[in-house]
Amino acid sequence: MSTAGTGITMAAMSTYAILGCGSVGHAVAEELVAEGKDVSIIDADEGRVEALRDQDLDARQADIRDEAVAEAVADRDVILILSSDVEANAAAVERVRGHEGDQYIVARASDPVSVDDLTDLGADVVINPSAVIADSALRALESGELEYKARQLTDVIAETDGKLAIRIHRSPDPDSIASATALQTIAASLDVEATIIYDGEIGHQENRAFVNLLGIELVADGDVDAAKYDTVALVDHAKSGEPQAEVDADIVIDHYEHEHDHDVAFADIRPNVSATSTVLTKYIQELDQTLEENVATALLYGIRAETLDFKRDTTPADLTAAAYLYPFADHDTLEQVESPSMSPETLDVLAEAIRKRQVEGSHLVSNAGFIRDRDALSQAAQHLLNLEGITTTAVFAITDDTIYLAARSKDIRMNIGKTLEDAFGDIGEPAGHSTDATVEIPLGIFTGIEVSDDNRETLLELTEEAVTKKLFQAMGVEGGDSSNGS
Repeated sequence: MSTAGTGITMAAMSTYAILGCGSVGHAVAEELVAEGKDVSIIDADEGRVEALRDQDLDARQADIRDEAVAEAVADRDVILILSSDVEANAAAVERVRGHEGDQYIVARASDPVSVDDLTDLGADVVINPSAVIADSALRALESGELEYKARQLTDVIAETDGKLAIRIHRSPDPDSIASATALQTIAASLDVEATIIYDGEIGHQENRAFVNLLGIELVADGDVDAAKYDTVALVDHAKSGEPQAEVDADIVIDHYEHEHDHDVAFADIRPNVSATSTVLTKYIQELDQTLEENVATALLYGIRAETLDFKRDTTPADLTAAAYLYPFADHDTLEQVESPSMSPETLDVLAEAIRKRQVEGSHLVSNAGFIRDRDALSQAAQHLLNLEGITTTAVFAITDDTIYLAARSKDIRMNIGKTLEDAFGDIGEPAGHSTDATVEIPLGIFTGIEVSDDNRETLLELTEEAVTKKLFQAMGVEGGDSSNGS
């Protein structure tokens, strides 16, 4: 069944009958005839029928509830029952279906109850005009709001005297980088120079490949002279599960709510979409920007990465934005970004994680020892998720004086972000989503022992025992001496 607001495509169907031709039926009839369709109209109002005939439309007078009307339209492919009298529509649907034909029936309702009634009687599609009008009004409102906000955004950027600083969240991901790149493009169209500024590090080989292959220039926060920037934009600056520093800004664009209020000239925060890249794509469209291939590729990858290739929390807005970007993107580059070569250290970490894995049911936890590249943990957790029978993985290791842990899950019953919060929220800094999360734990707080060459093995043993036990408990399994790769 389809209901109000549903688009109906009937190009392949050749003959139509409209039963009950008020203003709605009249408009539909004119559109179908203009498309060259064979349309006949039946209506109870004699004056209306005469007026339709004067327009050279095939119309005749009859009560649409009559059995004879159902017989008269039995050879038609599509029956549109569009009277304003919903009881008459219901009777007409019942009559037409009583002939046991296979016509496609579209019927007009007046409220949700009549929608259900007409569906039960056999209508294939039920249209509630008030709902259609409401949907149309909301779409017009959304379009008007976007036009207004796009004008606001460009006004703020255009008033920049010096440069625009675009700040993204710590250790940025593809969504942050792509969104910032799109805003940089909008600024360039207004002759404003913009710099994308990041804190932390660009981890994960896919992210580094993303930046390098698309030629995106990012500047580390420590290398920036803040005095050169007249305007500051925070773009995808809030990171799920992480505390957010207060930063003075003029522009805020994000898909996460911010912890702090900002006194800004422009703000657009949309928690109802899954990627800030979606928001920036809408602005690119609204402003009719020339979409360069590298920007389109970045935005498409940003949306795909943030939604796990449209498998996590994807909204219709994300899908329509991706559909718009798709023809402009470089798909060979996307394939290279998604399949970067694995570094020797990542390979070593993965091998160690496989060797030290502990499995309880479908949950796997592993200690990768001491590492230098903590990004390798995320890749190891993702690769281990491909093992047969495994739905949740967590790989941890020690770097300097911190325990880093990366977790992944494809178990729809588990929110891995909440699991890490339950296990380590009181001693560490968890961050992430239901399927992808991390946590950083100060080693000294966790073990009470400082790192030295003499106690590395002791630290590994203590860390492995405590982390594994806490994780398995938070996952709801016992944990202990299960199968491993040793």
